[in-house]
Amino acid sequence: MPADTSLPALPQLLKLAAALSLGAAVSLGITRFAYGLLLPTMRADLGWSYTLAGAMNTFNAVGYLLGALVTPWLLRRLPPASVLVLGSFLASVFMAASGFFTDAPSLLVQRLLAGVASALVFIAGGLLAARLGALAPKHMGLLLGVYYGGTGLGIVLSALLVPAMLEAASRVAHGWAWAWWALAASCLAASCVLAWVGRPAGPLVKILTVPAMGATQTAPTRHFRWRDFAPGLVGYLLFGMGYIGYMTFVVALLKEQGTAPQGIAAFYAMLGVAVMASSRVWAGLLDRFKGGQALAVLNALLGCATLLPAITNVWPLVLLSGVMFGGVFLSLVASTTALVRHNLPQSQWAAGISAFTIVFAAGQIAGPTVVGSIADGLGAGNDLQGLQRGLIFSAGVLWLGALVSMQQRALRD
Repeated sequence: MPADTSLPALPQLLKLAAALSLGAAVSLGITRFAYGLLLPTMRADLGWSYTLAGAMNTFNAVGYLLGALVTPWLLRRLPPASVLVLGSFLASVFMAASGFFTDAPSLLVQRLLAGVASALVFIAGGLLAARLGALAPKHMGLLLGVYYGGTGLGIVLSALLVPAMLEAASRVAHGWAWAWWALAASCLAASCVLAWVGRPAGPLVKILTVPAMGATQTAPTRHFRWRDFAPGLVGYLLFGMGYIGYMTFVVALLKEQGTAPQGIAAFYAMLGVAVMASSRVWAGLLDRFKGGQALAVLNALLGCATLLPAITNVWPLVLLSGVMFGGVFLSLVASTTALVRHNLPQSQWAAGISAFTIVFAAGQIAGPTVVGSIADGLGAGNDLQGLQRGLIFSAGVLWLGALVSMQQRALRD
């Protein structure tokens, strides 16, 4: 029988990638980014500075880094699907716990633990999506984009849930807690779907037993080495530092600009829809380039999107910023998985994806606190001015990341 007759059809792979995308929705779309919608209300209620508000996402990123460090160890002992489901259920628990505390130390701990869980989900899900792509190499970029685009679903869901819950609980003390619980419930629902898809006899596990096209049982010809991917890793580090400033503080900036709650919800929802649509927009770019070109182009575009709300409050341009940002940033994440897939044998993908996740987390640790400090220190009593300067800083970091990423070359055997 010819080797490729047993390969699954693309529609089947797309359905599984879409199911896996719920992991991205939990790990980034909800666990990471929903906090940006809650930040202004929690800051006003609890009397936080912007530095402390940013530290909440910094601690989340520290947890993400810890999770990225432990995930390779877990993947050597558990199937990726088991790691994915474990992380998703843990993220649901820690999101719910955030609604039971008002003191900063406890909330910082919850954000850290949620970050650990989200790393387990994101790395395991990315590895499974890459393995699906190996069954249809010509559509690798699309399948990765569908998985990472699930973050957009989480963002849209957050844009619908958080304002509604804040409004419903507006007369309740610390009413923002109800938003945390609603988000946790959505994470739990997604976790149940992932548990069903990733069960031992489930469709995902069965389909991944099919040999990838061109797969062999020989030892890998190349092992992952950090120095081989140094420009790409540094470019991704700068991406992590630059983009998270936008996602943490853009809602606070819009509120300072006088944007109505309905406008903020619409902005955030459009950003999420753009994330979901981005898989088809950039799939060809991810498939075509085997070096750091995609990473560089997307970093540069992201810098432009980050700059717009810092220099203008013209509503169409602000909306353009959100759509452009959403249409780029998760495809940039997917570009690093594509870079690993293009240049390493499948047995080395977990090591490569974990390395990029580690530097991504390191960048995210610095970003929120730095931008929050700029907002506090340079605002000189003007929150709007401080937030604007913080986003200008973020845009510069992203453009620097684009320049560095251009130095990444495809590896040769």
